[in-house]
Amino acid sequence: GCPGVLAVLGLEAAAPGECELTRLLQDKLQYEMRLQYMKHYFPIDYTVQVQYEEVLRPSNITRLRNGTVSEAALRYLWFHVSSQAVLRIREVLPEKHPSWKYTQELCQLFDALGEEYSKYRQTDVETVVADLVKLIHSAGAESRSKAVRPKALLDNCLKVMRMLYGVPCEFGIR
Repeated sequence: GCPGVLAVLGLEAAAPGECELTRLLQDKLQYEMRLQYMKHYFPIDYTVQVQYEEVLRPSNITRLRNGTVSEAALRYLWFHVSSQAVLRIREVLPEKHPSWKYTQELCQLFDALGEEYSKYRQTDVETVVADLVKLIHSAGAESRSKAVRPKALLDNCLKVMRMLYGVPCEFGIR
């Protein structure tokens, strides 16, 4: 096909697969589950080290939207940040940990979402987003410079997901 057509035609609307997977994620990220698996099963005030770019809050999205970044690119960014966040949490868990299976299930949903996004080319997303995604995947561990609670990472993941997918995927804010 013609280069760039994908970006114009398909990417503003969320694909059915994206909607299905984000609905499943929303179920998995219910408050009770985040509380239990990401807070109660961890030591008090436990944090994981992440890079600054790996923290994506609703305010970041608002700022990028105002900078005319497409919704599709924002969803792409959210996917990369959120799947990294889940990996960061998994890195610290032994397999016997009660939260391990939960993070494993989240990983599987993100892997499936990754399939949806594998058809994106770097050129389909604005430079600002492509650069952020590169940073997330390139920087070595030594550049991680922010201590974040596991639950806060998933709280952000859910809030931003609802901002980005709630309307195009028509899932109600529960």
